Amino acid sequence: MKVNVNAVNFTVDRKLVDFIQQRMDKLEKYYDKIVASDVFLKVENTSDKENKIVEIKIHVPGDDLLVKKQCKSFEEAVELSAESLERLLVKRKEKIRTHI
Repeated sequence: MKVNVNAVNFTVDRKLVDFIQQRMDKLEKYYDKIVASDVFLKVENTSDKENKIVEIKIHVPGDDLLVKKQCKSFEEAVELSAESLERLLVKRKEKIRTHI
């Protein structure tokens, strides 16, 4: 799957990009018609410790799925987002299966 990683106002290191790519590739187990995904990494300027925001947009035929999580680290936010997307993809697959 093609994964576009966009870091807003900072540069992202290779390890984080590789981690995101691996995690997104695992989503194809749940739904094999994923076209591409966009991952946006943002740091919010607050004194709060949970200032890392991850938005993941997955392109599937006929729709886009968007999940946004805010955590202490990007890895944690990516992990939580991916888990949410797994549930959404499984739900979508079951919905399609009932229509066929």
